[in-house]
Amino acid sequence: MANVVLKLTEEQIQQLLSKINADTTNLPKGSRARAKYQGTTIHIYNSDKVMFQGTQAEAVSQQLLGNAVQTSKAPLKKKKTTIINSSDYPFNTSNCIGSDEAGSGDYFGPLTVCAAYVSKEHVEVLKTLGVDDSKKLSDDKIVELAKQLVTFLPYSLQTLDNKRYNEQKQLGWSQVKMKAVLHNHAIENVVDRIEAQNFPLDYIVIDQFAVRGVYQNYALTAMPYPDKTCFETKGESKSLAIAAASILSRYAFVKHMEHMGKKINQTIPKGASQRVDLFAARLIDQYGTETLDSISKADFKNRDKALDLYRKKQLNN
Repeated sequence: MANVVLKLTEEQIQQLLSKINADTTNLPKGSRARAKYQGTTIHIYNSDKVMFQGTQAEAVSQQLLGNAVQTSKAPLKKKKTTIINSSDYPFNTSNCIGSDEAGSGDYFGPLTVCAAYVSKEHVEVLKTLGVDDSKKLSDDKIVELAKQLVTFLPYSLQTLDNKRYNEQKQLGWSQVKMKAVLHNHAIENVVDRIEAQNFPLDYIVIDQFAVRGVYQNYALTAMPYPDKTCFETKGESKSLAIAAASILSRYAFVKHMEHMGKKINQTIPKGASQRVDLFAARLIDQYGTETLDSISKADFKNRDKALDLYRKKQLNN
């Protein structure tokens, strides 16, 4: 399946509407009209963008719009992937897989990634539960919500612990590459699960940490449905599927941090602030750098800052 997305004038949209039998009722938010024409689905959005979706999308758009296709495509020629405003994609009125990660900005703890499938029917349930961006929620609320979400949402959770994270770093992997591999693997798992149960899928939406080309290059395996896949900045505020994935990935991160803390009988701070530097310096003093590296991301600047603090303390003793 291919997508052709065009920005049209009002006159061009009216000409298009005159040639197709468009439905203008019961439309998702952001949509103006939709139609099926020669096996191609046509979505007309309030933003004056039109998406042709199907194996013959290019041919149908040419047939219906003629020269308008060339004119409209010109500004987008440099982009391999057309970017559509989030309001154009009705994520929360569709069957959607969302993916998000946690721990990428935390010195201590793993990198966790989750993909979760939210059907149209589950949207209102998530709203009722209070599903929101995990960054806005307390750890207690995240745990409470996550325990409910796992009972009915198909999901896949990937955890890259600190040992494996540091090993991949030594092999030259960037954090972006790690995230791309984990996101793609989690999405593949969820796709397999919903296809086994014949669940419909309209979109895959990823909380954007890299542009599409970089993601595809790093992911190691092919994207399951590239034509259905969108990358959204601040995606958790645009898609409940991403918000759910955000909560589950954060839940996994929080539980992993608690487990590590029990091993050293201390509460490990989150983030990468000066407070984290001081805690890391105390860990070096108590257990040495080997223990520190076993529960932290060794490429973070916090490690050097902690070592400096430790050395200054040693000199002053």
